[in-house]
Amino acid sequence: MTIQLKSKALSKLLLMILVVILSQDANAQATQKTFESRIEPPFWWADMENPHLELMIYDANKNIKDYQVKISSSAVKLLNVHKVANPKYLFLELEVAATAQAGTFKIELSNGDDKMTYDYELKPRGTQHNQLGTLSSKDVIYLITPDRFANGDASNDATPNTIEKPNRKERFGRHGGDIQGIIDHLDYIKDQGFTAIWINPLLENDMLRFSYHGYAVTNHYKIDPRFGDTEKYIELVQKAHAKGLKVIMDVIYNHTGTNHLFFRDLPENTFFNNGSIYAPIRYREIPIADPYAADSDRGTVVDSWFGRSMPDLNQRNDRVKNFLIQNSIWWIEQAGVDAFRIDTYFYSDLNFSSILAKSIFDEYPNFGMFGETWVKAVTMQAYFTKNNGLNRNGNSLLPGITDFMLFEAIRKAYKEEMGFLGGIMDVYYILGQDFLYEDPYRNVIFLDNHDIPRIFVELGRDPQKLKSVLSFLLTTRGIPCIYYGTELAMEHPDGEDHGYIRQDFPGGWAGDAQNKFSATGRTAIENDIFNYIKTLLQYRKANATLQTGKLKQFIPRDGVYVYFRYDNQKTVMVVMNTHGNKTSVQMERFKEMLTDAKSLKNIQTGNIITEFAQLELEPFETIVFEVAK
Repeated sequence: MTIQLKSKALSKLLLMILVVILSQDANAQATQKTFESRIEPPFWWADMENPHLELMIYDANKNIKDYQVKISSSAVKLLNVHKVANPKYLFLELEVAATAQAGTFKIELSNGDDKMTYDYELKPRGTQHNQLGTLSSKDVIYLITPDRFANGDASNDATPNTIEKPNRKERFGRHGGDIQGIIDHLDYIKDQGFTAIWINPLLENDMLRFSYHGYAVTNHYKIDPRFGDTEKYIELVQKAHAKGLKVIMDVIYNHTGTNHLFFRDLPENTFFNNGSIYAPIRYREIPIADPYAADSDRGTVVDSWFGRSMPDLNQRNDRVKNFLIQNSIWWIEQAGVDAFRIDTYFYSDLNFSSILAKSIFDEYPNFGMFGETWVKAVTMQAYFTKNNGLNRNGNSLLPGITDFMLFEAIRKAYKEEMGFLGGIMDVYYILGQDFLYEDPYRNVIFLDNHDIPRIFVELGRDPQKLKSVLSFLLTTRGIPCIYYGTELAMEHPDGEDHGYIRQDFPGGWAGDAQNKFSATGRTAIENDIFNYIKTLLQYRKANATLQTGKLKQFIPRDGVYVYFRYDNQKTVMVVMNTHGNKTSVQMERFKEMLTDAKSLKNIQTGNIITEFAQLELEPFETIVFEVAK
């Protein structure tokens, strides 16, 4: 049948539809990755504590499911060959004897006359681990979103085998920050007094859009080439260590990106939850611990997808579990990182998380680890930490968490008046529940991060309020973490737009109008905040009292909160005025901590007070005193 087009309008409409269809098809093709054959882990090490190793072999062009496997080494034993539905995969379960030496051995796959041989290497183990000690409350973390911090190598902004190209004008696009940019500014970080760097994910994130943030990993064994490569990452770790800076790797076990090999060429249907079909998440953690929870509600936490582009890994699948655990150990051994920050921690299977932690600590007993627990109750935060007595189903072995409850409380303290509850009273109550943790000093405390509006914006761009909450952050218990740019009172338009929250650090790009890595490029307010933080950081670094000392807090009164950090060597007093009026603080109430006190020294100004029966505080002022006895 022939259809006559009666009008130009109809012809135009059909043409537009055709263009849309073709453009959608082209767009779909642009997001498709082509995969080469691979073996993962790409190499391993002799003399590991755990002798078991599971290799994934993927052949992009052949069905290898029924191939016979032969190992050439007498020190490496083939225990099992695990086959999956997709014939392009084989999973080899090996045992590496304690007598195995560094070197290569051959893995042969054969099917009649068709033979393939892999030379697999066992390397000698390194000695670079934990040179700076375990991540602890002695540290202060500087958090970096690498694409937005500094562009040290413009030649890798666009790479031929990655989809999304640089576009610095697009706030959700890739801007070009990289590993070299971090290396170039290690002294900037060190000189302030930080002792650790947490870097948002650096692994390949080869997605069509929003690839800059790194949380949709598409290759677990490859640094995103727009950031650098594995050798550059190792260089960063080594140079950071030489300057006394620990490196924290941001890892994601809950999900991958949709362009990951496992999703594009699915080994078997159970590699991802919900049959690899999108299931929206509900962002509720309570069903995990709720004794009355419906089974279907528990599933919406652990088995749902974090987003349409982030399919949810099934960590109950042994192949998935082994892959993730070995990948973690591979990066620790290969790069020498000091700690993991685990993304979306409570969305993962907790039994897997416990096995993961044990596997890591068996190899690296002093390795650092903390999990993201964006929850709404102190009990739920504690539930996910080790040895807490709350989790009846097991022990996570997780040393610490991101303390979102304390974060919420301190922000509220300078945004609302204190009543019987609310305001600064919430901080008092949150800290009063620290008995729920085995060690609350392992918790990472913060004012903002890459997912949250910057603290300066949240506090109405008030420098005095910012100084007060920074004083609290760096003098209370836990491991403080400061988001890059907070030292400059960095701000953005009101709201929660991630493109603004994760803005570029001025001076990190050639041709930037301002260079805020230098004092001469900063405004007076920026330098004031920078110097304020630096003074606190340097004092904290030099005084163990603020790192590991005991904490004693007094019930807040009339919006004033007073607490002490103390040990056998020193006592530090912190006085916080959280309302907008001048206030007088009568010191008699704190005499149990001020017995024999001769003077109070303001650590910011150096001023010494010898008569302190009463203290006067400005609106929203916090003062940190060293008590001389």
